[in-house]
Amino acid sequence: MTKHKGFPGRYPGSEFQFTIRRANPKGITPLKRLERYKDRKSVDKRIDAAFFAAIWEYFGEEPFERGNLDAGRLSWLFGREIVPANADDFDPASYEALLRVDPNVARVSFPECFEEDETW
Repeated sequence: MTKHKGFPGRYPGSEFQFTIRRANPKGITPLKRLERYKDRKSVDKRIDAAFFAAIWEYFGEEPFERGNLDAGRLSWLFGREIVPANADDFDPASYEALLRVDPNVARVSFPECFEEDETW
């Protein structure tokens, strides 16, 4: 499992994790699209935005390996802002799965992450 050195481990000042420390011995949690309903708590929306901002800053538009990124947190973005890099060769239950940012969708969902002055 690739560990993304320098990627934030969690949302600052909270227990909301962005990365995992080690591979799950009981099996890999598969990525799946989780529905983001309009009545989600504002803290959940802020955490999604902060997680996406970290991904955008760390990886940009380049394909990246899932590695130690938290499956639960990724699943809130998966299928929208984060998509498989190659849909034909994608295994949602692999730490080696390649993902990429869809900047067109992400700019609509998280416009604040693309502002030059914004710091997360």
